[in-house]
Amino acid sequence: MNSVADVWDNVLQQLKKDLSETTIATWFDELEAVDIRGNTFILHCANDFKKGYIESLFLKNIKSVLHDIFSTDFEVEILDDLSFEELRGNVKKQSDRFTSDEFTFETFVVGPSNKLAYAASQAVANHPAQNYNPLLIYGDSGLGKTHLIYAIANVIRKNDAHAKIAYVKGDDLTNELVDAIREGKTAEMREKYRQADLLLVDDVQFIAGKKQTQEEFFHTFNNLYESGRQIVLTSDRPPSEMTLLDDRLRTRFEWGLLVDVAPPDFETRVAIVKNKAALLGMELPDKVVFTIAEKVTANVRQLEGTINKILAYKDLLGSDADEETVERAMQDILKRSSEYIPTPEAILECISKYYGLDESVIRGQQRVRDAVAARQIAMYLIRSMTNLSLDDIGKVFDNRDHSTVLYSIKQVEKQMKKDSSFAERVKEIKTNINSKR
Repeated sequence: MNSVADVWDNVLQQLKKDLSETTIATWFDELEAVDIRGNTFILHCANDFKKGYIESLFLKNIKSVLHDIFSTDFEVEILDDLSFEELRGNVKKQSDRFTSDEFTFETFVVGPSNKLAYAASQAVANHPAQNYNPLLIYGDSGLGKTHLIYAIANVIRKNDAHAKIAYVKGDDLTNELVDAIREGKTAEMREKYRQADLLLVDDVQFIAGKKQTQEEFFHTFNNLYESGRQIVLTSDRPPSEMTLLDDRLRTRFEWGLLVDVAPPDFETRVAIVKNKAALLGMELPDKVVFTIAEKVTANVRQLEGTINKILAYKDLLGSDADEETVERAMQDILKRSSEYIPTPEAILECISKYYGLDESVIRGQQRVRDAVAARQIAMYLIRSMTNLSLDDIGKVFDNRDHSTVLYSIKQVEKQMKKDSSFAERVKEIKTNINSKR
């Protein structure tokens, strides 16, 4: 084996002995081998959902195969996009980003889908803790939420060079708390966040369901709020849809202002492409710009990724920014953006087969054996795998109201936390659904 890629190819071949072809194709298709450092095998996965799923379910398989290959124990680390860029040295540290010219309000392209979030962020940056506290920006990944909170920090840092700014991701907050408890440093951790003039929490939804993290954050939130310090949060959904979030935190998140960011329209995508190209010193023909904006529609990060790839072709291969180069640059991006979103009917069909129940029983009111579990899992999976609202999901199940749907989702989430075999069952059904694409 001559490279880390060769090692990974070998690992995948060995995994096929224990995992099905469908499982490999569904969950491992976006994993890329990056490096081997000491006894740590480093992978990159751009899809956060798949990254989390692999970490929770398949790490032990990967470690076992690596042990067989090298006859020694290996740790496995899976990097998200930001961590991958940091590893390559292409991204500045968080603290540096607060003074960077890259993540500012001036470099943020405003359109109808993000206009309110942009205006609210500017108001918070110029008048922290006066009007909108907390500010919670929610929306899907890659739409500019993190850019906006860095822009807020950028302005506050320029206005006060001594301002204490604390940034943390929701999942990192839990890990940090665990480490602090283990090392007896909870007091230092509390001081770090409770002395901040500006607290930025990215992907705050990840603290939901983590009892001790929520407890700590509740007291930190109160401390900052009562002492007149600004809190800015981002999440992938509004607090009302964070089913495992403590009610007292949900209430506090809703005290200030909730604003959403949605996928950009065509005109905004055109502006984003032109802006990113200009920042990289490229001038793209309008035909090329329009092609990118028409085909890459999922999020801003994918648009920027396409421009970065075009620049790489240009610098490394001497390729012109013509239509052929653009098609090559978009190939991987378009594959990712075509994520399979099943219909409620497809989900119900798989659950019906899994439980051996007629779909009408799952949709209806009957409480025969397995019907309640199948019905609740169906509601949970429709919610997590589609774009349907709670009300729309209720219509699928004999016009149940949204509170019934929400209760079912909570029941599944609670059961998955305390019963590993039940959690595996839900994941297996989900894999079956994805295999139908």
